[in-house]
Amino acid sequence: MDLAFTPEEQAFREEVRTWVHAHLPADIAHKVHNALELTREDHQRWAKILGAKGWLGFGWPKEFGGPGWTAIQKHLFEEECALAGAPRVIPFGPVMVAPVIMAFGNAEQQQRFLPGIASGEVWWSQGYSEPGSGSDLASVKTRAERQGNKYIVNGQKTWTTLGQYGEWIFCLVRTSNEGKPQTGISFLLIDMKSPGVTVRPIIMLDGGHEVNEVFFDNVEVPIENLIGEENKGWTYAKHLLSHERTNIADINRSKRELERLKRIAKREGVWDPTVGGSAASRFRDEIAKLEVDVVALEMMVLRVLSAEKSGKNSLDIAGLLKIRGSEIQQRYSELMMLAAGPFALPLIREAMEAGWQGDFPGGEVGNAPLSSTYLNLRKTTIYGGSNEVQRNIVAQVVLG
Repeated sequence: MDLAFTPEEQAFREEVRTWVHAHLPADIAHKVHNALELTREDHQRWAKILGAKGWLGFGWPKEFGGPGWTAIQKHLFEEECALAGAPRVIPFGPVMVAPVIMAFGNAEQQQRFLPGIASGEVWWSQGYSEPGSGSDLASVKTRAERQGNKYIVNGQKTWTTLGQYGEWIFCLVRTSNEGKPQTGISFLLIDMKSPGVTVRPIIMLDGGHEVNEVFFDNVEVPIENLIGEENKGWTYAKHLLSHERTNIADINRSKRELERLKRIAKREGVWDPTVGGSAASRFRDEIAKLEVDVVALEMMVLRVLSAEKSGKNSLDIAGLLKIRGSEIQQRYSELMMLAAGPFALPLIREAMEAGWQGDFPGGEVGNAPLSSTYLNLRKTTIYGGSNEVQRNIVAQVVLG
């Protein structure tokens, strides 16, 4: 196992780094480095810049218009984007539904949907979770009944991230109640402008609008929007969830936020023991422990990449990556809160947007919105399969 990058890979990293620094809008990078809220326009602007370069679908093969990068190149691209302060690519289109369309969609569906995803023009949403159907995804109840050349869809999805921006949504729907629950699920693509689709916001503790409920009331969906075969949607859903083996660890964002944590600690006097005394020394120890965990997670990611590069079957450790990655995200957000103390608490969104917290040298924003980030990242150990479920999977697959 060789975890060192080759000269060619290092040259690729430099190419990506140079391009990203030249094309990433400064105002967007400023927001990302300071954890300020990104608007739809911010996300779309960066997506279209990547799309014009042919890099929005950075994981796509060449035959579908992608760059055809190796697993190592994809990792380096994501790392350089994260460190530069680029928004993470909204995954629902290019990372999630596109590979399903490539693998199981027909030629007409590929020609119809993939160009809009690759260019960043069309915003996709994910319709998986329902009230009572989260980690137990096979229990979805949203119903799609076949009537001639269309389906009639009724039901509800929840926790639909950024669904208020969605133009299309890919959904798991129940088309049969016979046999095991998994065998009666189909994979539908639904135009969110269709009559009967209602998006209702779920307002979070910090006042933010990130997630939504989506209701379907006798929504008509053409039969040609069915991906693959009816009642085979569970197979396609598993393909989607397993497509990016290392992406769920989010190691690149953790590396960037670790550096932000250090900046906050220095600014608040809890980094240097000569300034903050024994309390600073103990706090610095906690940051060191976190950094060790970040490095260990990165090594785990690189092990997977090394196995893929050599053509070997990589360890089935997606669950481990998710567990450790989500716990690290929660830990760095908690340490930022501890470093800032009372200055991490205010959640007056209008005041934040007006810049009340002031600027520090280098253009860095003050401590807002640390509490917002902390509260938001409580979800990471739940979505994508709760960590409790992931531990059961790891026990079954790895330990036997």
